[in-house]
Amino acid sequence: MRRFLLLYATQRGQAKAIAEEISKKAGEHGFFADLHCLSESDKYDLKTETDPLVVVISTTGTGDPPDTAIKFVKKIRDKTLPPDFFSHLRYGLLGLGDSEYTYFCNGGKIVDKRLQELGAQHFYKTGHADDCVGLELVVEPWIDGLWTALNKHFVSSKGKADMTSDFSTTSNISFQTDLVKPEVLPIESQIALLKLDDSGKKVSEASTQNITNVLSGSLIEDSEPSLTQSIPPLSQSALNIPALPPEYLDVQFQEPLGQEQCQVSFTPMDTVFQVPISKAIRLTKEDAIKTTLLLELDISNTTFSYQPGDSFSIICPNDASEVQELLQRLQLSEKREHCILLKIKENNKKKGAAIPQHVPERVSLQFLLTWCLEIRAIPKKAFLRALVEYTSDSTEKRRLQELCSKQGASDYNHFIRDSYVSLLDLLHAFPTCRPPLSLLLEHLPKLRARPYSCASSCLFHPGKLHFAFNIVEFLSSVEPVTLRKGICTGWLAVMVNSVLQGNGNVSQGNDVEASFPEISIFPHTTNSFRLPNDPSVPIIMIGPGTGIAPFIGFLQHREKIQEQHPGGNFGTMWLFFGCRHKDRDYLFREDLDHFLKNGILTELKVSFSRDIPAKGKDTSPKYVQDNIRLYSQHVTRILLQEKGCIYVCGDAKGMAKDVNDALVEILSKEAGVEKLEAMKMLATLREEKRYLQDIWS
Repeated sequence: MRRFLLLYATQRGQAKAIAEEISKKAGEHGFFADLHCLSESDKYDLKTETDPLVVVISTTGTGDPPDTAIKFVKKIRDKTLPPDFFSHLRYGLLGLGDSEYTYFCNGGKIVDKRLQELGAQHFYKTGHADDCVGLELVVEPWIDGLWTALNKHFVSSKGKADMTSDFSTTSNISFQTDLVKPEVLPIESQIALLKLDDSGKKVSEASTQNITNVLSGSLIEDSEPSLTQSIPPLSQSALNIPALPPEYLDVQFQEPLGQEQCQVSFTPMDTVFQVPISKAIRLTKEDAIKTTLLLELDISNTTFSYQPGDSFSIICPNDASEVQELLQRLQLSEKREHCILLKIKENNKKKGAAIPQHVPERVSLQFLLTWCLEIRAIPKKAFLRALVEYTSDSTEKRRLQELCSKQGASDYNHFIRDSYVSLLDLLHAFPTCRPPLSLLLEHLPKLRARPYSCASSCLFHPGKLHFAFNIVEFLSSVEPVTLRKGICTGWLAVMVNSVLQGNGNVSQGNDVEASFPEISIFPHTTNSFRLPNDPSVPIIMIGPGTGIAPFIGFLQHREKIQEQHPGGNFGTMWLFFGCRHKDRDYLFREDLDHFLKNGILTELKVSFSRDIPAKGKDTSPKYVQDNIRLYSQHVTRILLQEKGCIYVCGDAKGMAKDVNDALVEILSKEAGVEKLEAMKMLATLREEKRYLQDIWS
């Protein structure tokens, strides 16, 4: 077979899953994919690689390569490398990103640009897949086109022109159902096509008569589509569904062996700290739309250290009621305390099958579902495809097939991805779907620790760490509709509810441990959202809502530094803050007044998006970007003439993009340049670490 090197770099597993899909399909098209993670530098050598290279790489943070690519990127960024270092290399790259963030697919773009600078050439166009609208919209056609590009590469490099006709014949097999208009086919032909996946192989058999009824019935139904029901043309379409993912885990239950033996630690304890919550304060009024809490952690008895602007993560459990409900739905409630033993199935067909790293050995089923698996994860199409096999009702079976098919991509995005549907939601919506526990372990990702920004300075609060958050609340999208809270914020809110006092102090009763609930935290290895080393550098801070949190730490830190150096040269500090209502959710108002009064904060510009402007002030700024435009001359002067730094913290989906657009606009206006040039200015500021973002979606 014709070999190509397939490398991936992933943060949460998406790039790896896509690379594995490419590897699996390669054999069907006459290729062998030599698959490795970019971090496994001992298993490949690009300097001597003669076969084509395919790279799948995600983006993390605000535009950084994933952790598994950091060493690779550092290596290829070596300025001593000659411009023809990779001139022998031919490659194709698929970048994954989210357009809600300013630097979309930047991880892939960094690698792509540098490979070209070192002489490598594309044999296939670069793809940029957007998680905001659905990765598959780009990923699937990119993979489909990869085989033709690989074939052309081998034909041109080896002179085997006669392969072209053979290849085009085989490659078109995958798309034969797409080439026929299903609505003009007899119903029997549609059923025949339904039984083919996009490799031309038969999918699992459902009752032909029942499928006929489903298809025929949908012709006369006049209703809106939903998670459980489609309408024409999808309900009448032949479907290209993914190949069935091979099952590879064997689950065995063992009688409980006692709490200590079963509840084994699953995190590296040298980096995880158990710390008590020493204070809890409600920052918003009772009538505020969102509830914001400030928690104080006592880190005085640990080696945990931080600087203002740093982030850390909290290890949190799944909602106990959802775990209980899932156990009942899986009919495993009686085995909740049993220990789980995992083995790899013999003769399984999964390449490189291994027990998931996030599933620890010898833990109870209850512990596994509570602390290890992201049970609220949005099911990927491969998971839906696997669930089809464990669904007995033909109508439900067909709908699951539609949702994982190419033809059902829009329905998948609307009813699953954009609706944040979870496995539990699917099991409610499709009552005859009864998957085994092994399937969940194969498809559910690791329960992620949740990141938060430090909202304090250790100089201002020695031995303490503050952070602020909104309690996330939303309605489930599947009947029965229930009010859900964020996995971590909901858990924290319940934990501190009994100790949340009017003055923010935790009650200290006789039982000290009960008064101070503990949580597990760990620091982030890389933090760049920090104050300039030179305190004379002026800074602009933009943080609406809880985005103000790290800037409170900045201001506290600056106050203490100025107290220690009363004659020092300190740069100006501007803060743009925004909230809905001045009298309901103006976070840290007294603190900001204090910093302004003491001259720590040079300028404070606040906007209220929901308050009715006073008479004669109909044009009051509603959002932080409006205030930025009002003070465009000052912002431009600080950034361009005074070489200042600008920090943005908060929501990536709307605010961060709007702020970026406003900055482009004012730089263009005040500097008298075209918008493209203004965008380049911002890019330069970012490269110089003078435009920093701490944003989330």
